[in-house]
Amino acid sequence: MGNRAKKFDKTAFCFIAPAFILFTLFVIVPTVASVYYSFTSWDGISDNVKFIGLANYREIFTSARFGNALKNTAILTVFISTFENLVALIFALMVDNVRWGKNFFRSAFYIPVLISGIVAGFIWKIMYNYNFGTFNALLQGVGLGDFKQDWLGNTALTLIMIGLVLIWKGAGYYMIIYLASLQSVPVELIEAAEIDGATAWQRFKSITVPLISGAFTINFTLSLIKGLKIFDEINVMTDGGPGFTSETLVYLLYKVGFNEGRQGFGTAVGIMLLFIIIILNTIQQKFLRSREVQM
Repeated sequence: MGNRAKKFDKTAFCFIAPAFILFTLFVIVPTVASVYYSFTSWDGISDNVKFIGLANYREIFTSARFGNALKNTAILTVFISTFENLVALIFALMVDNVRWGKNFFRSAFYIPVLISGIVAGFIWKIMYNYNFGTFNALLQGVGLGDFKQDWLGNTALTLIMIGLVLIWKGAGYYMIIYLASLQSVPVELIEAAEIDGATAWQRFKSITVPLISGAFTINFTLSLIKGLKIFDEINVMTDGGPGFTSETLVYLLYKVGFNEGRQGFGTAVGIMLLFIIIILNTIQQKFLRSREVQM
């Protein structure tokens, strides 16, 4: 019995070892290195790495630029998490209730998910263009030319316009999760409530929503993380501008660390972002899971 157990341990180790080695090389080692470099002054290229203690973190808490990036990240994250899930749920309800074309609508809503962030950014940047973009052309075509905008150049609209791209691109993915959850709701419960005289809204609010709460937990967690690490679309569409209007924490990390040669400070921003993600995700998980209903 002891030999069999020992043999099993070796076999299990052989299966686990490759994944553990890769995890160590590509997650643990870079994380430890990042923590170290966050306490240094380094340009990311030379061998001149100077230990400066907590100076980078002190600068973070006194930096107006970091505060601006944190604010932009918070606005985008709340905007995306709210409306992306709302649109996805509406799409899922539509697909779940249509009597024909179910596969067509499901595929049509999901197609934007397959487009890379870079490509989506380029497409929408052209659509937002002041001179030949789709938005202004439509306004001009219906006689509302006075409302034409430089959609990405207007500092009051920039974050919203970027958020719309992210919602368009991501709603289809969350729709699939909501749809799978909707299809698992027992039909008997809906029919019983209907017989008892419950309206469609009452059935949705009192039966459907509680039973798909697990999907809410998954989707809001994913959209929260997505909102906190937006990069591709901002890089393509605005480069963080106008000024620093659309500069998020991830984009600040990139600009400072790679463009401005302040790898130490950029790494410190990354560590702060990691803690923010962990804290917010923990709070969100605790809040949403406490409201889940087990079937």
